[in-house]
Amino acid sequence: MPGGRLTQQERQQIAAGLADSLPYAEIARRLGRPTSTITREVIRNGGPTAYRADLAHHATERRAHRRRPAPPRGYRPGPQPNGRDAEAVAEYEESLTTALMASGLPRMTARVLTCLYVTDAGSLTASQLAQHLQVSPASISKAIAFLESQSLARRERDERRRDRYLVDDELFYQATVASARASDQLVATAREGVAILGPGTPAAARLENIARFLDFISESITRAADQARAMLHTPPGTSRHDAG
Repeated sequence: MPGGRLTQQERQQIAAGLADSLPYAEIARRLGRPTSTITREVIRNGGPTAYRADLAHHATERRAHRRRPAPPRGYRPGPQPNGRDAEAVAEYEESLTTALMASGLPRMTARVLTCLYVTDAGSLTASQLAQHLQVSPASISKAIAFLESQSLARRERDERRRDRYLVDDELFYQATVASARASDQLVATAREGVAILGPGTPAAARLENIARFLDFISESITRAADQARAMLHTPPGTSRHDAG
């Protein structure tokens, strides 16, 4: 039943679909479930290569019966701004967290980044993040450190001299460019090997092809990121030539 908990039979179908290398969207279509439900189920239970239907079902049962910790004293979930449905927002946060995890982020890091993305201000303090996620400040600190190292978030001091962590379009551009340039050292090292192994040898040719491939990918991504950045700074309905 869409919207309800996955049954053991559905989990067996998920396992069969993964064994057949079906994409999450196709498995979801066959089950009549949202793709995000399948993605979240697989990520929570070992990923596509380690997913086991019986183990996933038992783990879900344990989570359902586990007593949830009481929220911190004084914690009151505030009303959602702009008339948003609180339950729908919570479900979306889980879906976005799952998508970020599928892209390679650790779960806590993905949860923190999700919080920053979905708040209208685009910034939160460590205490606000800890309260919303009901985790320790140490967990927030570790996640933020990772996000800063990847140029996915930055910090600034507010008028009360508190650290605020924020995201914006410029950060996403910087993270994309940094990721594209991460292979520059490998390119340089590969070309160093060409000289050492001798131009014209099979090993040197292999290394040169690696360097050319990564160089092309890096330059293409950087060029596309520059174009996308210009598009984001162009008002809707205005061509880039008009904006210039």
